[in-house]
Order: sequence, then structure tokens, then C-alpha cells
Amino acid sequence: MLSVHEAIRIICEQTPTLPAEKIPLTEARGRVLAEDIIADTDLPPFDRALMDGYAVRAADTQNAPVRLRIVGEAAAGSGWRGTLDAGEAVRIMTGAPVPAGADSVQQIERTREGENGETIEIERATSPAQFIASRASEITSGSIVLRRGETTNAAMTAALASFGYANVSVGARPRATILATGSELVPVEETPGADKIRDSNSPSLAAYAELAGARVRRLPFAIDDPALLQKKIEESLQHTDVLVLSGGVSMGAYDFTKTALREIGAEIFFEQVSLRPGKPTVFARLGRTLIFGLPGNPVSVSVTFNLFARTALRRMQGANDPMLAEERAVLAHEVKGAVERTSYLPAQLRTDDEGRLLAEPLRWGGSSDLTAFARTTALIIVPQDVKTLAEKTVVRIVRLPG
Repeated sequence: MLSVHEAIRIICEQTPTLPAEKIPLTEARGRVLAEDIIADTDLPPFDRALMDGYAVRAADTQNAPVRLRIVGEAAAGSGWRGTLDAGEAVRIMTGAPVPAGADSVQQIERTREGENGETIEIERATSPAQFIASRASEITSGSIVLRRGETTNAAMTAALASFGYANVSVGARPRATILATGSELVPVEETPGADKIRDSNSPSLAAYAELAGARVRRLPFAIDDPALLQKKIEESLQHTDVLVLSGGVSMGAYDFTKTALREIGAEIFFEQVSLRPGKPTVFARLGRTLIFGLPGNPVSVSVTFNLFARTALRRMQGANDPMLAEERAVLAHEVKGAVERTSYLPAQLRTDDEGRLLAEPLRWGGSSDLTAFARTTALIIVPQDVKTLAEKTVVRIVRLPG
């Protein structure tokens, strides 16, 4: 049986990167860069004042208090173009260019202007470069600001704008189609009758796929009929990059997904993973369309989607980090593993009084316990062949998107 690591390796090998597209800067948040972002100017582009006050020559202030003659004013967007000589000062505002000849700024709180506004008393000595951000101290023109494959966030938007990227080259958003299977399902808006349950997998998978950057199409669920299921899968493969099925992948009499995939000629790469929950996970491909057959239980669906299908969707966009990033946390309580499989157990993250990241295992009743899983923010990884992890053990975790 494949390990989780080996399953992810196979998925990455079979996943193509979609072509890049140009989009407006205003739409770039959350997208994967398809180009390096290059600084087209030094930043700051000039020596910039960090305080409101007076630009001076530090040598003139060493015997402070001293009185200097005010010869001009520099404001943000409107610098003073002269050259400062000995005994002179320029009134300056935060963000303004420091005039030639000046090498320091004294903040206004340490000065006292004369009544006529022509002189300024510097009450304390300054030092060279005081309250000045030197030209190119943040970045030099031609340097790489952000790298291809990074996912943009709101903070990066300022950098894109500062260097003139009104339009940004990003990885195209993959098209994901969601299809839940099972004769027991009824739509969310209906009250389930005897032996029926509402379809919770479709909205859950759609939400996770959108978080992964996909454009999502949800199809009406398919009942457990081999011919109808095959037809529905064939129809759903049109105009999609990734098809995500839930249910029908185990060994039961009414589990028809793998049979249907074989009938339509899909190449199945694996159909079981050494994973708890989520052992009966299927990965296949037909043409350029990737197909994931996930277990029907809602916890298994969430775990397997985020480990496997999310990885494919992120890789299609060219992400440098398509997989959920592993972190370390301290285990708040003992957890039990499964000797034959690697476990990904639901947990909540919190910080203790010492600032340590704690993983609090959630009490849950198995892979169908969606109520307990609703509070999950991370998964605790318990390696195969480990029966128990004790309280206060440092464990590997992955955070769930959301």
C-alpha cells in the first residue's frame, strides 16, 4: 500500500502546469505568480526623512543647543532643490527627500523655532544618518522582489504596485468539477427521509477547491447505479481539469466508482493509501483530466482532498508550495495511532502561556463525525507503526486551509 508521501509524489508527476495569464493588479490577491517581480527603481528612490523636523549637517549640531538659519522646506512630493551649507537647516516632513548637503534629521520635538520663523534652535546633537532611510536601503533596482511560484497576499499588493505591475502574470485557475455519489443522498435544502442524509460533501469540497484557487462547478449527485454513474462521470469530464468524486471507492457491493473509471478507459495510478482516515483513495487520469475518487465519509473527504486533490490544484497553478506545509507543535494530550497506517488526526491549535504552539486533539467518533471535525484547524500526523504519542510530545502537524 502506498505511503502518503509516495501518493503525493505520483500526483505531482502526473499534474501539468497550466498556461499563465495576465490579470489586473486588483485581482491578483491569492493568485500564484507566473513571473519574477523585478524592482524597476531603487527603494527608497532617494534619501528619505523618517521624521517631521529639520534636515541638518550633523557636524553643525555637535555643540547643541545651536541655532541654525532656515533656508527652505521639503515636503513629501516636493523636495528642496538647493544645497545645504554650514549653519543652515531645512524644514522637512516625513517622506520628503533629504536635501543635498544634509546628513541627518532632528525630530521637531527636539527643536524650537524662532519667533520670526527664520531660525531654528537644535536642542540636541544629531548623528550622521539619523532619521534618514538611505536610497536603495530597502531594495536596489533590478533585484527580485517576489519569485515565480509564490502566492500573493494583500501585503504583496503594495510591492506589485510600487514597481509598476498594473497587470500581473499568474498561473491560470484550474477548473474543478465536484460530483458526490450515493443513493442515500438528498439535497441540502431537503429534509432527509428514512435512510437518507443530506449531501455535505459537495459544498465542503467546493469550499476547499475554491480556497485552493480553482474555478468550481458542482454537479447534482449520482445514485449508485453503474451505468448512470459511468455516464455522469463521462459527461463531467468535459471542460474540466480536475474531477473530484466522493463516495463509492471502497469494497462494498454498491461501490462502483473504480469500475466506472476502468470502463471509460481511465488510467488508475493508485486506489489505496496507507492513511487514516482515507485509505480507499483513488487517483486516475483520462487524457489531461485528473480524477480523484475520495471516500464518502465527510472527515475522510476533507483529509484526502487537502492532502491530494489540493496539491494537484496548486501545482497546476505553478505554486512552489503545492502541499500543506508541515509545522511542529506540542501535543496537549495523548493520541493513539494506527499501527498499519499513518494517521492524520483532527486538532485545534492554540498557544500556551510560554508562547508554544499546542495541538489539542479533538474527540471524534471516526471518519463520519463531521460535527467534531467542524472545529478542526489542523491535523496531527501520527507515523505508521506508532501506537501512542504521549502528552507534551513534539509532533508534526499541517494546518487546514480556511
